[in-house]
Amino acid sequence: MDKVIIFDTTLRDGEQAAGGTLNIQEKLEIARQLENLGVDVIEAGFPMASPGDFEAVSAIAKEVRKPVICGLSHASPNAVDRAAEAVKNAAHPRIHIFLSSSEIHLVHQLKKSQQEVIELACSMVTRAKKMVDDIEFSPMDASRTDPAYLYKIIEEVIKCGATTINVPDTVGYSIPEEFGALIAGIFKNVPNINKAVISVHCHNDLGMATANSLAAVRNGARQVECTINGIGERAGNAALEEIVMAIKTRSDFFNLNTGVDTTQIYKTSRLVSEMTGFIVQPNKAIVGANAFRHESGIHQDGVLKMARTYEIMDPHVIGLPSNSLIMGKLSGRHAFKERLAELGYVLDETAFQRAFTAIIALADKKKEVTDKDIESILAEDKRIVADTYHLDRIQVTCGDRGIPTAAVRLIAPDGEVKSEAAIGTGPVDAVCEVIDKIIKIQDVKLTEFTVKSVTEGIDAIGEVLIRVESKGTTYTGRGADTDIIVASAKAYVNALNRLIAAKKTEK
Repeated sequence: MDKVIIFDTTLRDGEQAAGGTLNIQEKLEIARQLENLGVDVIEAGFPMASPGDFEAVSAIAKEVRKPVICGLSHASPNAVDRAAEAVKNAAHPRIHIFLSSSEIHLVHQLKKSQQEVIELACSMVTRAKKMVDDIEFSPMDASRTDPAYLYKIIEEVIKCGATTINVPDTVGYSIPEEFGALIAGIFKNVPNINKAVISVHCHNDLGMATANSLAAVRNGARQVECTINGIGERAGNAALEEIVMAIKTRSDFFNLNTGVDTTQIYKTSRLVSEMTGFIVQPNKAIVGANAFRHESGIHQDGVLKMARTYEIMDPHVIGLPSNSLIMGKLSGRHAFKERLAELGYVLDETAFQRAFTAIIALADKKKEVTDKDIESILAEDKRIVADTYHLDRIQVTCGDRGIPTAAVRLIAPDGEVKSEAAIGTGPVDAVCEVIDKIIKIQDVKLTEFTVKSVTEGIDAIGEVLIRVESKGTTYTGRGADTDIIVASAKAYVNALNRLIAAKKTEK
């Protein structure tokens, strides 16, 4: 079987999704997990975009050794040089240069002729090639580019040293049959195409990113650019888990494989969802909560008799843990450590003790603790450890006749304990008012507030997602607790801590 190269752009295009901002430590953690997942290429960021992006790409290049580490660059000398500098310490560095090729982009955005664009593309590929051997070039908006011109620009950049040619459906405009024919046309009409790998990067504006990517693979493309959970600009990108599992499940049709360890898919999906704040929709293919649930009696009967009657994939293949109730307040350290290992978590002794203490405390409030409860506690622990301000205590009074009032105590970065009180239109508003008084950040607007339960039952842990906006940038915070007001306070503090961290990086 031929291998399809999996190029993950979660840390670049995925982070471009509105509200998906990640800090350096979060990017590093995701990159480590992508390495565990077995992706071939990690597009770690856009080094020219900001100092924070440059630092993140550099840090990933130094630490994550197995995959190719790629830095994105637009077609300018400074951007190319910056990308080269960011990836220079990678075991396998790559520079990815993009430049628009469609007539609508050339006329209205670049204001350049076709020949000028070819010359600029060749100049930047040549420049990059002097610093890094592995060069990828993307003619942006390729799916709306005149095919004859597309063939020409691809031929010329390959002559200049491009080793991968990425064909992007930048605005999600294409249809599978059409996109597959475009890839076939490139193989037929570009004389030196055998000197480069053909890649595709499809967006999901019409809901066809995965279908377009697979149509391209059927027509000879051997690299697919995708993101975990399909996150990305606008409606998102082709979802990595869908691409990989389609190729694996239908190996009879594609006769291809990937190097991905599919048992790491579920864990990676959860991590990216937690870090970015984008909840995975229940009916999402492969990793959605309902992906392996059966409501219909006929389906349930069939699955009980033989799983393959209605399940085309074994949920264990993607690393999906069972939902068995496994912990109570009498459960011991050994049992907890064993369950963590089954879920794929390895903690040092300090982190384990914090998690075990939290589990026992939760078990005092709930009769039984599930796998999802455990995952929520581990995620909450990471947020607290990484935070600048810590929530110490909170007290709220409210009611249909009372005035919603909140008193909050936070621990500042220097260890100082700060307390304030405030009133609001409701308990959550009062809590946010208090936290604003303590942390004192100007021009912050709460734009989204979402609550969901981690598991079923009246005693379930509640997870709160909050997005705040400051000077045009959105920051996401999450918090979890059996008390929704406490979870809301944790989420708001988490969002403001992310904002503070981003401002420090900018400086």
